[in-house]
Amino acid sequence: MRETLIYLSHLDHEDTEQQMLKKLTKQLNGEDWSWNNLNTLCWAIGSISGSMVEEQENRFLVMVIRDLLNLCEITKGKDNKAVIASNIMYVVGQYPRFLRAHWKFLKTVVNKLFEFMHEMHPGVQDMACDTFLKIVQKCKRKFVTQQVGENEPFVSELLTNLATTILDLEPHQIHTFYESVGHMIQAESDNTKRDEYLKRLMSLPNQKWAEIIGQAGQSIDILKNQDVIRSVLNILQQTNTSVATSLGPHFFPQISLIFLDMLTVYRMYSELVSSTIAEGGPYASKSSFVKLLRSIKRETLKLIETFVDKAEDLPHLGKQFVPPMMDPILGDYARNVPDARESEVLSLFATIINKYKAEMLDDVPRIFEAVFQCTLEMITKNFEDYPEHRLKFFSLLRAIGTHCFKALIQLSSQQLKLVIDSINWAFRHTERNIAETGLSLLLEILKNFQASEFTNQFYKTYFLTIEQEIFAVLTDSFHKPGFKLHVLVLQHLFCVVDGLTEPLWDASTVSYPSNAMFVRDYTIKLLGASFPNMTAAEVTKFVDGLLGSRHDLPSFKNHIRDFLVQSKEFSAQDNKDLYA
Repeated sequence: MRETLIYLSHLDHEDTEQQMLKKLTKQLNGEDWSWNNLNTLCWAIGSISGSMVEEQENRFLVMVIRDLLNLCEITKGKDNKAVIASNIMYVVGQYPRFLRAHWKFLKTVVNKLFEFMHEMHPGVQDMACDTFLKIVQKCKRKFVTQQVGENEPFVSELLTNLATTILDLEPHQIHTFYESVGHMIQAESDNTKRDEYLKRLMSLPNQKWAEIIGQAGQSIDILKNQDVIRSVLNILQQTNTSVATSLGPHFFPQISLIFLDMLTVYRMYSELVSSTIAEGGPYASKSSFVKLLRSIKRETLKLIETFVDKAEDLPHLGKQFVPPMMDPILGDYARNVPDARESEVLSLFATIINKYKAEMLDDVPRIFEAVFQCTLEMITKNFEDYPEHRLKFFSLLRAIGTHCFKALIQLSSQQLKLVIDSINWAFRHTERNIAETGLSLLLEILKNFQASEFTNQFYKTYFLTIEQEIFAVLTDSFHKPGFKLHVLVLQHLFCVVDGLTEPLWDASTVSYPSNAMFVRDYTIKLLGASFPNMTAAEVTKFVDGLLGSRHDLPSFKNHIRDFLVQSKEFSAQDNKDLYA
């Protein structure tokens, strides 16, 4: 719809403008007045932003706003006025070019939004906060520059009156408001000013935070109070995570200020969760009180992850936060009962490894020790429990496999077997994204081992297991979406045999002229047993075809696809996934 309107506007902008203004007149004289008609018309006016030349757009917008303000004056009833006001704000928010060019108008609009933030009519405050965020994102530089005839930049004035502006807002609205101011501060290029603005912005939550930390120091029971829990949540979630999202690396002074206290609070809440579950038995972990306590841990992890993820230009900043997190976060994960382990710990460390790559090599054994065995015990009992932990666990494993491969080589043989088993387990999963993560991870590990000095050792131990597992999922029609990756893994295995210098078979019992001949023989037996309805000649022909086409991916893939489609398991099914 928007594209159509823009086409029409380009074909004849005069006509589009006339049509819209004519419909607006009908709103004013009451002929077509209704909430729905006004909403539709204002959406259309907003959708053609940028399709006229600037001068014409300015004239058109001024006429629209003037008419809408008139409409607001002459219309009776609070509900009606609220609808018109929200439409005015919507239209204005759609024309950032106009706002950037007219500071006085922009300032009036923002101050009007601040007025709406005290308006208790349903929906008005939400609209005001959302429009404020939208406008700030498009015009942020205007708010940190001192404008003609003003004593200070707008952001400074805003911070002075911050407490009164947000007085009537709900927590989620304060959230949006803080994120918006974060965008403004981020546009300030002078470091000293930027840090000072950040300090002023965070002074309210920091004051409350210091109070809570002080009280908790005297008695830990204060942390069980529901109001205190909600305050801590709001401080972490709304103000800190929101500002970290918009400020990125410049959030550093603030996170440094509260970081160690945050870990202390994390530990205290973790102990509360554990003791509550220990006293209350298995059902306690599902109680609303425990869920509330755990949400504090989650928000802490989310805040750290947001900062690490956004600190693009200054990666070394986040690195110093890793050592102090090891025990309170990783140690806590390992010590906890399964129901009290936060899956966010896994995604936080995946983000950290993806960000700091090889710098994290020395820490991988600790991460491994803390999360590996205990998470596997949680997720390998069946394919359903702990869905959050599943995906995040494999993302963490993938981060380690990609960036810290050396750490995998240093694992003991039992630990490496655990890794390979868990990857096999992942691609057997019927949950598509887990299976895909497992297969991609397997491919990366195979390639890395092929290039390492342990190539013979690794393939001697795992070649046959992996081949068997991949054929099992490849020939199981539930796993069709993974076909492309199955083929890539098999092709890798069949190509790698030429480069191995040690035999894959047990030399004490049999002898083969080459690894390729052994693999051919093994594969024929494996498939012969899996497809009793196929003759030995058919299976042999298929395996010879595989070995013959292994260096040419398209024909290798077609060869496997044809074999599957002919087999009984697939013949009567819809096989479009195999061709995707």
